[in-house]
Amino acid sequence: MGFLNNTTVTVDAILTKKGRELLAQGTEAFNITKFALSDDEVDYNLFDVTHPNGSDSFGKVIENMPLLEAIPDENHVMRYKLITLPKTTSKMPVVSLSVDSITFDTAGGLGQPNRLVTATTANVTDSSYTFILHDQSVASMIVSEGAGSGVGATTPFFLGEDDAPNSKTVVAKSVNINVGQGVNVVKATQLTIIGNDTGATNSITVTNKVTLNSIMGR
Repeated sequence: MGFLNNTTVTVDAILTKKGRELLAQGTEAFNITKFALSDDEVDYNLFDVTHPNGSDSFGKVIENMPLLEAIPDENHVMRYKLITLPKTTSKMPVVSLSVDSITFDTAGGLGQPNRLVTATTANVTDSSYTFILHDQSVASMIVSEGAGSGVGATTPFFLGEDDAPNSKTVVAKSVNINVGQGVNVVKATQLTIIGNDTGATNSITVTNKVTLNSIMGR
């Protein structure tokens, strides 16, 4: 990872492993149909409305911040994507969840109850949400309310190459998270929730401590 020289306009683009695989298959396989923009490097707390040089200098510090080189790891880039909201929007949408995290421990084994995760959006309304469970070997997910209601998230979300094959995505208002069927080691994954109308996101950690060894040892 490095910094770009931001004294000139620079576009720095690289392909992920999946992108290189598609490019190797030929031009028809490598067909870009969507893209997303983000502002990961920007700290808006640096916008200084008290700057002595006036409004033209309010954002000078932000404009002079170094830009990061592109890297192919989707887990560390494009985390704060730009979204489009109505002009009348005065406050940013914030997705709140009914739980801060989920942990399935060894005490209850595989008989532990489902954990309900409900999402709500403050300031702006979302009619439904896209729930993305990154790794189904850790836990399983089923729709609790609003199965298939509305369309999926309009803001793209990119999973890492390790997560994507085992992920599950549903559109709903709430979901039930169930303990996985026992793993060899304690594992954790992320549950990402995206407001389908606003693009606002939130995520929690799901941890499965119910290992096969702990079940057999009971």
